[in-house]
Amino acid sequence: MSFTLPGQLADTPEEECAVFGVFAPGQDVARITGFGLQALQHRGQESAGIAVGDGASMVEAKDLGLVTQVFDEAKLAALEGFVAVGHCRYSTSGAAASWEAAQPHISAIDNVLVALAHNGTLVNTEALRAQLDAEGVVLRAGTDSEVAAKAIGHITQDTHHLRQGIRWLMEHMEGAYAMVLASPDALYAFRDPNGIRPLCIGGLPGGGWVVSSETCGLDIVGATYLRDVEPGEIVRFNRDGFTAEQGVVPGRRASCIFEYVYFARPDSVLDGQSVYQARRAMGRILAREAPARADLVLGVPDSGVPAALGFAEASGIPFTDGIVKNRYVGRTFIQPTQEMRQMGIRLKLNPLPSVIGGKRLVVIDDSIVRGNTSRQLVAMLREAGAAEVHLRIVSPEVLWPCFYGIDTDTRDQLIAANMTLPQMNEWIGSDSLAFISLEGLRASLPDVCHPGFCEACFTGDYVVPVPLP
Repeated sequence: MSFTLPGQLADTPEEECAVFGVFAPGQDVARITGFGLQALQHRGQESAGIAVGDGASMVEAKDLGLVTQVFDEAKLAALEGFVAVGHCRYSTSGAAASWEAAQPHISAIDNVLVALAHNGTLVNTEALRAQLDAEGVVLRAGTDSEVAAKAIGHITQDTHHLRQGIRWLMEHMEGAYAMVLASPDALYAFRDPNGIRPLCIGGLPGGGWVVSSETCGLDIVGATYLRDVEPGEIVRFNRDGFTAEQGVVPGRRASCIFEYVYFARPDSVLDGQSVYQARRAMGRILAREAPARADLVLGVPDSGVPAALGFAEASGIPFTDGIVKNRYVGRTFIQPTQEMRQMGIRLKLNPLPSVIGGKRLVVIDDSIVRGNTSRQLVAMLREAGAAEVHLRIVSPEVLWPCFYGIDTDTRDQLIAANMTLPQMNEWIGSDSLAFISLEGLRASLPDVCHPGFCEACFTGDYVVPVPLP
């Protein structure tokens, strides 16, 4: 069987960004934001930035690279103030890596100064851009996040109320967004009416507040989780306290279910659900739905490991660490040669022949998108001496692209949209292949405190209508 996928595309779904915000007079908000972004680094490794307000003005630092590559002691010390927003970025399909696209985006229109950081993707950016262009607003970066920042600044200039500018944008933009915005003297957080991307609020022990894409960002700075930013809500933090305006735009609750499968850190809690416990439950359910006769259970690091522990627990097959991950390859600006690129997965994962040699393996992974990585992984395990490789996936088949901030491109690049299960198994080279059912995935999330998810990548049922090209 012949099947060819684009070789230069990533073979795992990639999340667009992480956002972080702080309002804390008397504290080092730039340093707090820097630590928060390090905890959220898994959500984007392309660029990082922080903007800080001191009551009268704002200063910003951003560049391409990891948080620790962009910020050192001198840069953080220069960011003085009491309100900050930060961002680390992964560019989605079609977006280029550039300084201009790095966030936060600062909008300075007359006397309205704001800095905005965005996680997600808008699906009606072109219409908003055309409207701003017609009204003389200059756009340089070409990103939906810059359009959002400039729109808020432009409307605020006319209304003289920043919340009016945010409200106008929320009423007119469509798609997925979890945004933090700083003016020189206040912090704002707001979320799309479906709550597709996560955003939570924490209280700092010395006073002040933190907003983060995940609870792991709160944990690293010692903040106490208070609650999530509700879908369709605007929250403001300033010297007068913490106020919220709910129901700004209506919607249906539909958080991205893939956050639990892959994107979020296992130590985060989303909508009341421990991500780690959800992944263990996925493995247990998958063991019941798709058992295998094997000697060992392996998890593909890192997101596959909790699920592998659950699979081992339910099946009685011993779990082992049979694959070692190099966590720094691919998160550096040292570029591999073409020969090294051809090694593919070997740059990141290395099997342990002394552990897996002669063994029948159940290998647990989070997803299969384009199939290249799975094919290389199976071949690598066989070369290391595995007798059999039974691949088990803790998400259903990815059949549809995501337009809300995940890089899954088009249907012709999704292996499950182009092959039957037996064809996929043959092309990947595994002895058997099985995916968790959608019902099984839902059942692994018993503690989620709302009734619905965005499952469009599995079902094609898009929460927000996507404009046709």
